[in-house]
Amino acid sequence: MSVTGERSMVAVITGATASGKSALAMAVAERIGGTIINADASQMYADLRVITARPSVADEARVPHLLYGALAGDEIGHAASWAAMAHAAIDDVLAVGRVPILVGGTGLYLTTLIDGIAPVPEIDADVRAAVRGLETVDAAAALLREDPALAARLKAADRQRILRGLEVVRSSGRSLLAWQAVRSGGIGTAYKIRPWVAEMPRPMLNERATARLWAMVEGGALDEVAALLARGLPDDRPVMRALGVAAFGSILRGEATVAEAVEKVATGTRQYQKRQSTWARSQAGDWPRVSPSDPDAAALLAACIFSQCK
Repeated sequence: MSVTGERSMVAVITGATASGKSALAMAVAERIGGTIINADASQMYADLRVITARPSVADEARVPHLLYGALAGDEIGHAASWAAMAHAAIDDVLAVGRVPILVGGTGLYLTTLIDGIAPVPEIDADVRAAVRGLETVDAAAALLREDPALAARLKAADRQRILRGLEVVRSSGRSLLAWQAVRSGGIGTAYKIRPWVAEMPRPMLNERATARLWAMVEGGALDEVAALLARGLPDDRPVMRALGVAAFGSILRGEATVAEAVEKVATGTRQYQKRQSTWARSQAGDWPRVSPSDPDAAALLAACIFSQCK
């Protein structure tokens, strides 16, 4: 991704779930007068403070935080809408003389914001309804026929991306890959981007993630999920697919023990961490790496925000 530019400074700290990027960002923000802007899809939802490990009320009192809990559970957030909100937030932060620090592990969001968005036309309503009504296996078979190049890149169980690809090719007559090859509206050339990827050894990352899940249980995760499920939202809402919602819901229904649910979420977290690491290698391979466990990490990043160093 492009990280050059001649305008105001914008910092980015990304990395896998439980890598310590949020705490690192807090420490950096306190040193440089920064405002943290959320770049995590699940943390956008007001319904899920606990199981998405959103910053605490105390954290938000220490350093300004934006776009956390910005959406209601019945809203459908996506990369394009987040990028527009983040761009506006960046301008607001710069306008008051603070430094925007984007923090989060949703790689697609960061790619969309920095590099721009593919100009995919609005999907025909009838096409969308027909595609969304298909079973996953039927949609995958149709995508293989109609857009084999995209189908080859997707896993058979990746329902959301399969449906998206199918509705795009049917509505526009072009592959989603073709649209993605032409992006516009990115901020990479409008601001001077200072990006980092937070990394730590995999065993430590897994240990931290599991410990955090148990802390979530003790901190009210079950009550939070119960309140969300009581809203009766459709299963296709993004908030319903957040890590932990299904597994903790199984505890409430008496279908699993707490230990079983925690292990299931831990497995899902490890799988998500692998996808985040894959994105970091492929899309942010030239971004500097930083270890949040390094006691000098915050000072290093704070010094580098305004100078070209790695």
